[in-house]
Amino acid sequence: MSYEIDKSVKYFKEHQWVRVKEEDGSVLIGISDFAQKSLKDIVMVEPPEVGDTLTFGEVFASIESVKAVSDVYSPISGEVIEINEDVEDEPEKINEDPYGSWIVRVKPSDLQTDLGKLMSPEEYENFCK
Repeated sequence: MSYEIDKSVKYFKEHQWVRVKEEDGSVLIGISDFAQKSLKDIVMVEPPEVGDTLTFGEVFASIESVKAVSDVYSPISGEVIEINEDVEDEPEKINEDPYGSWIVRVKPSDLQTDLGKLMSPEEYENFCK
């Protein structure tokens, strides 16, 4: 299976990615191309609520595909400040553009510590092999 690795994000071992949005210090979280191709056709995304607190390494959402329901793990601790309603309404967008179709925007509580626990694009590519 071939898949795309986005060089602008950091990766969590459960196949989530984090993109730091410098302007306000928030981060976007989504699932990798590897994950969406493994899931096949995504039919539902069940995100947390705005205001929920995410804890590093814990489940914060679920994604249902034609194959299974999968947990989505948080690569960052912090507060959910926005839900991507586009992927809630049209979950197949994750299949079409996994790095453009984020699930939540989070205000991190300890960004540098959490980022230090994540993989670089190169490390993630080796991890997936």
